[in-house]
Amino acid sequence: MKISQKGLYALQAVMTLARRYEEGAIRIRDIAADGDLPEKFLELILLELKNARIVESIRGAKGGYQLHCAPSEIQLSQIVRLIDGPLAPFGNADQLRHLIARDAEHRALYRVFLDVRDAAAKILENTTIADIISNPSGTRSRKRRAAQNRR
Repeated sequence: MKISQKGLYALQAVMTLARRYEEGAIRIRDIAADGDLPEKFLELILLELKNARIVESIRGAKGGYQLHCAPSEIQLSQIVRLIDGPLAPFGNADQLRHLIARDAEHRALYRVFLDVRDAAAKILENTTIADIISNPSGTRSRKRRAAQNRR
């Protein structure tokens, strides 16, 4: 799985909006400055996020963008799939399952790719924007890792 630069920018923009969630709408200029993101490209990304109902725009002098829902309700997987598509190096999980069923000679290889996809998906689906802004060091606790491994 590879996350594009656009995907990283989208995640960074959503993180900025999450950190400033209580402030209401944030201007594009301020989001771009906070994350050192290109403003014109950010406009396109925010439009995609708006169409997916991850963010919403507010018009007027105090307008800008804000999260559509709480940071704890936005999984990283939502943003990655929206911007970069399926989480697997060879397409989506259904495509991999089809290859496993059809190609006996390479079945073990495709199972490994499916396992990688499933592990990445599990982490991204179980990690919210709130999780990563509340833990800026990026280290997951033992308790959280253990809970994810049991799932």
